[in-house]
Amino acid sequence: MIVGEQKPLAEIKEIVAPYRKVLILGCGTCVKTCFAGGEDEVAVLASALRLSFIKDGGSIEVEEFTVERQCEDEFIQESAPAVARNDSVLSLACGAGVQAMARRFITTPVLPGVNTTFIGVLEKPGLFTEECSGCGDCMLATFGGVCPFTRCAKKLLNGPCGGSRNGRCEVNPDTDCAWHLIIERLRALGQMDNLKAYIPPKNWCASIASGPRKLIREDHTL
Repeated sequence: MIVGEQKPLAEIKEIVAPYRKVLILGCGTCVKTCFAGGEDEVAVLASALRLSFIKDGGSIEVEEFTVERQCEDEFIQESAPAVARNDSVLSLACGAGVQAMARRFITTPVLPGVNTTFIGVLEKPGLFTEECSGCGDCMLATFGGVCPFTRCAKKLLNGPCGGSRNGRCEVNPDTDCAWHLIIERLRALGQMDNLKAYIPPKNWCASIASGPRKLIREDHTL
């Protein structure tokens, strides 16, 4: 899932300061799971924003609304009446959601309230770890389901650097060495021969090197 973190209140205040009426729009999927932009976070932020402006002697009208996903027009449309009632939208979605809203409501400023950080997993309650860089050329079958590009601090594709200790990365000792995980996984799978193959340098043509990417499924287009 996409993992994000809500911006500090001081930064959010600065972003919304030019506007008198602000819609705080939550997103009920990824950012809800990582406690950055779901319905509960919208309510807490709205209260904090109102109180902060009152404390500073200012005023702001804040409306709260949450849709299931801000990256799909079907759900975006549900927010249209609320958007029309306000001067701006403070989106608590990921960067894709913010841009989707901005594309839909071209005369309304759509402001980011969340810093999108990475594609990751919920490892345990309250702990989210980065697992994928969205490179467009997945080789997890070769590496036993562990991505060395994302999870190795040096992004090594042909074995460990030799600096790890006790299965921990030398760059960040709090992080597991990706290649330690890869080797252990391949050993468990009986696929150690995968390590004999040379992996050429990453071909970034499938990634952001060529600009924004598109995925077209002709069997689903109308």
